[in-house]
Amino acid sequence: MRLVIARCSATYSGRLASTLASGVRLILVKADGCVAVHADVGAYKPLNWMNAPNTVTESEDRWVVTNPAGERLEIHFEEVLQDVRVELDTERGLTMDGVERELQELLADHPEHIEPGLRTVTREFRTDIGPVDLLCRGVDGTSVAVEIKRVGEIDGVEQLTRYLERLARDPELSGVRGILVATAVRPQARVLAESRGMGWVEVDLPTLRGEDELAPRLFAL
Repeated sequence: MRLVIARCSATYSGRLASTLASGVRLILVKADGCVAVHADVGAYKPLNWMNAPNTVTESEDRWVVTNPAGERLEIHFEEVLQDVRVELDTERGLTMDGVERELQELLADHPEHIEPGLRTVTREFRTDIGPVDLLCRGVDGTSVAVEIKRVGEIDGVEQLTRYLERLARDPELSGVRGILVATAVRPQARVLAESRGMGWVEVDLPTLRGEDELAPRLFAL
């Protein structure tokens, strides 16, 4: 983790365009490549941010952050007050809630509820930014990363995006694709997942427990 406290301004261009006036800000650069510019208000929400994967080009008074989607964030520095690098743990520190843990265990044993012919390779597949809930194989032999949530939201899609970027660096996992699985997937998460070439699946917990007959509700790319 890199933390920079500086008097700076910023401009963003991409999905929209915005300009951030000069002020003293906190800039976070995370191990996964995320860059966020924070003020001293607004709780966890940054003023500007770019989700990984990013490329950061640094010069003496400017950072240019770009990504494959064509977004661009320029941070112009007037005065750097502090520039600190700290090694943080990248493993997921929070345990899964009871529902997510049960879903992971049941789906690991019955991955066909996610996709016909899917086979589980391992649970909690380790990456340098945290474990992927399930690593599976499709009927065509391709690797499939499965992220499991009680409720599928945009944050889950972003998390899966970061995992896929890491997994794609492994030659043995080339062509890996992702599926977000939850008991309910929000409409915004569905749209974002589809726009990034991911699948999403809603599963019914009583069905997985064997309490009901299988009634799949599946949409996967």
